[in-house]
Amino acid sequence: MVAKELFNKITQAKHCTAFTGAGVSTLSGIRDFRGKDGLYNDFDAEKIFDIDYFKSDPSFYYKTSASFIYNLEQKEPSIVHNVLAGLEKRGFIKALITQNIDLLHSKAGSSRVIEIHGSPKIHYCLRCPDVSMPFEEAAEIVNSGNLPRCVKCYSVLKPAITFFGESLPLNALKDAVKEAEKSDLMLVLGTSLTVYPAASLPQYTLSNGGEVVIVNDMPTPLDKLAVLRFDDLQEVFEELGRHINES
Repeated sequence: MVAKELFNKITQAKHCTAFTGAGVSTLSGIRDFRGKDGLYNDFDAEKIFDIDYFKSDPSFYYKTSASFIYNLEQKEPSIVHNVLAGLEKRGFIKALITQNIDLLHSKAGSSRVIEIHGSPKIHYCLRCPDVSMPFEEAAEIVNSGNLPRCVKCYSVLKPAITFFGESLPLNALKDAVKEAEKSDLMLVLGTSLTVYPAASLPQYTLSNGGEVVIVNDMPTPLDKLAVLRFDDLQEVFEELGRHINES
């Protein structure tokens, strides 16, 4: 019954967007960072995405991220990815803003995806601005135990993921803010809303009179402002999927 209320909210909204975090992809077997089974429990995960650390030792990034970034072809979209893609196809979801870098929203079929933390789709040289490499080629090199290198200067290529110490992609951030401001309903899914500036996006929706729905297994700073609040992503989206199929 709870998902029926959510389904009604989504179908009645004039401009509904979704904002997703790592919790959406844990259902696909991709570990998050701060959860109870997150990567922070194994090692200093912040070093993986620290730009200064990457510049001093890029091999650390590739060695530690190989298992959860460069094997993405083995991962399949979760029920959440698939339902969101279905909602977009039916015109209910206008845009999908994600903090994730696993490409699973696109794999599920979502076409209007705004990746505010960048993407591994492209790897580029920090020294030679005209040198880049697609993800598939970089992944093959990394999985063979080597590092993707610039064909000109032979330095190690960096993925177009936003590392700590770098600014978010300006165009993606602008697009995300515009979508949040236009939204009369934002679905906040699988994120604890602790990483800024991304975590401020639901505030744009609320400030413009829109509503926010939160589905996350941990508390968030905006829980009391949510019009609906659920804990179990899989349960909610399985039920939501049934409502879609029956409608």
